[in-house]
Amino acid sequence: MTSFLWQRDAVSLSAMLRRREVSAREVVESHLERISAVNPQVNAIVTLDASGALSAAAAADSLLASGASVGPLHGLPIAFKDTHETQGMRTTYGSPLLADNVPSYDTLCVSRIMKAGAIRLGKTNVPEFGAGSHTFNTVFGVTRNPYDLSRSAGGSSGGAAAALASGMQPIADGGDMGGSLRNPASFCGVVGFRPTPGRVPSWPTELPWDTLTTSGPMARTVADVALLLSVMAGPDPRSPISLEGPFVPDLSRDLRGLRIAWSPTLGGLPVAPAVLSVLTPAVSVFTDLGCSLVESTPDLSEAEFVFRTLRAHQFAMAFEADFDAHPEAFKPSLAWNIREGRAVDASALARAALAWGRLWRAGLDFFDRFDALLAPVSQVPPFPAEWEYPHEIAGVHQESYLDWMRSAYHVTMLGAPAISVPAGLTPGGLPIGLQIVTRPRSDLLTLQLAAAFEAARGRLGEPPLTWGNSGLGDT
Repeated sequence: MTSFLWQRDAVSLSAMLRRREVSAREVVESHLERISAVNPQVNAIVTLDASGALSAAAAADSLLASGASVGPLHGLPIAFKDTHETQGMRTTYGSPLLADNVPSYDTLCVSRIMKAGAIRLGKTNVPEFGAGSHTFNTVFGVTRNPYDLSRSAGGSSGGAAAALASGMQPIADGGDMGGSLRNPASFCGVVGFRPTPGRVPSWPTELPWDTLTTSGPMARTVADVALLLSVMAGPDPRSPISLEGPFVPDLSRDLRGLRIAWSPTLGGLPVAPAVLSVLTPAVSVFTDLGCSLVESTPDLSEAEFVFRTLRAHQFAMAFEADFDAHPEAFKPSLAWNIREGRAVDASALARAALAWGRLWRAGLDFFDRFDALLAPVSQVPPFPAEWEYPHEIAGVHQESYLDWMRSAYHVTMLGAPAISVPAGLTPGGLPIGLQIVTRPRSDLLTLQLAAAFEAARGRLGEPPLTWGNSGLGDT
C-alpha cells in the first residue's frame, strides 16, 4: 500500500498520518519514488533535497510519537514555487542571473506551510521571473503537461501544477498576477485558487499595497486547496492589506437559489471552440444544483488598459537595473515588457488608477445582481510546448505573450477570488478548467461552488501518460 501513497489526496493522507496508519517517512518515500519515475520526462521539480526531506519526515514521526500536537499539514510533502524564497535552498526565479541564489529566509507563505508541518521536497519550475503562462527558462528547460508531454503545462505555477497532476506532491503553493495559479491548473487538470488579495499576505515585499499579485494554493481537489488555504491565510501585521482570519474551510453549502452568471467569452474575447465545447455543457451542473443560470458579463472594457499599464510599470521597476546591466540574460518577451514599462508615464498611471476604480465599482454592481460569475480560465487548450504562446485563437491573431491570457487577467482586475476547477477533457484528452469568480472577500463561497461543481461533475481521469503504476515507461 505504501508504494502508492502518492496517489492519495492531501486530506486522506493527513488523516492516515494522524491515525498513524502510515508514517511521514513512508509518505515522503512514496513521493520521492514517484518523482524519480516521472520527473525526468515532466521536468516539474527542478531542485530536490531527498535526504533533507527524509530527515524532516523522521523528525515529524518522532514528534507525533511523543504525543505532541502537530500542524494541519503534518507529514505532507511539498515542493515550493521557484519564485518563493526558501531558506537555505536554491531559488532561481528561472533566471540565469539567480541560478545560484540561496536565500537566507523563507517568504511568508513558505514559512506558514512549513510551520504547519509540511515536509520540504524542493522547488517547482517557473517561467523566467514568473513572466508568462508557459513554463520554460534557460536554467532548467521546459515543464511538460502530464496529460500530453508535447504540450505546455501553463504557468507561471506550471511546475507546481504538473507535479500535482502527475502525483509528485499532494499540495502546492503558487502565485497569481494574470492567471499564474489558474492557467496552469486549467492546463493540468488540477485546482488553482487566486484568493482575494490580502487573504494570503506577502512578506517581504517591496510593494506592500500591491493587489495585482497574490500567493495561493493548488491541489488535485477543492478540499485539499481549502486545507492548504487555511494555513496560508490570515492577517500579518507587516501587510497593510492582509485580511482578518482565520479561514475555516467548511465546504458544505446548499446552493439552491443562488444567481449564477455564465460568460462564455467575457465580453467578446476569442475562445477556442474546443474550450467552449467542454464548458458549455459543464455549466449546466449549477442548474441541476438549484441555481439560476443566465448569460451575463461584468463591464471589463477598461481591464486591458489597466492591467497592461500596471504590469508593465511594475516590471520596469523590478527589472530595469538588471536589464541594463545584463540585457542578454532576459528572454525577448520579458525585455519587451520592461521596455513597455519604461514608456509608462505619470499620466498613464493616473488614468489607470482611475479606470481601476471604475472597474471595481462595476464589479461590485455586477455581484449585487449575481452571486457568482462563470467563465473560461484559458481561451485555448494546452498548446504545443515548443511555442512560447499561441499566435491565433479562433482566427484572431495574438500579438504578444500576454494576449492569450485575457480571460484570466481581466478577472484579476475585479479584485475578486477566482478558482480554476477541472471541467472536462477535449476529445484529444486535454484538460479544460472552469473559472468561478465571486464578490471580493467571499473566498469561502468560491470554494463551496467549486466543491459542489467538482462533486457533481466528477473528477477528471488521471493523466494516462504519467499515472501508470510504474511511471511513463509502461505507456
